[in-house]
Amino acid sequence: MIEVFKTNDPVRLSYAEAILREAGIEPVVLDAQTAGLFGGALPWIKRRMLVAEDSAERAKTLLDAAFADDDEA
Repeated sequence: MIEVFKTNDPVRLSYAEAILREAGIEPVVLDAQTAGLFGGALPWIKRRMLVAEDSAERAKTLLDAAFADDDEA
């Protein structure tokens, strides 16, 4: 599994997840409970999205395009 996305924003995470699922890539989200425990108030604990190693480059390309105009990306 390769990390392709990291954020504290649950909306951005949901959008990224939808983009990958639509492309047929199955993401795995880690640290959602830990980050959510403090309501996102701890910026060093981010939710992480991982994908299978053989899908990582395609996933990164899709997410880079989706968040190209985003300041946080």
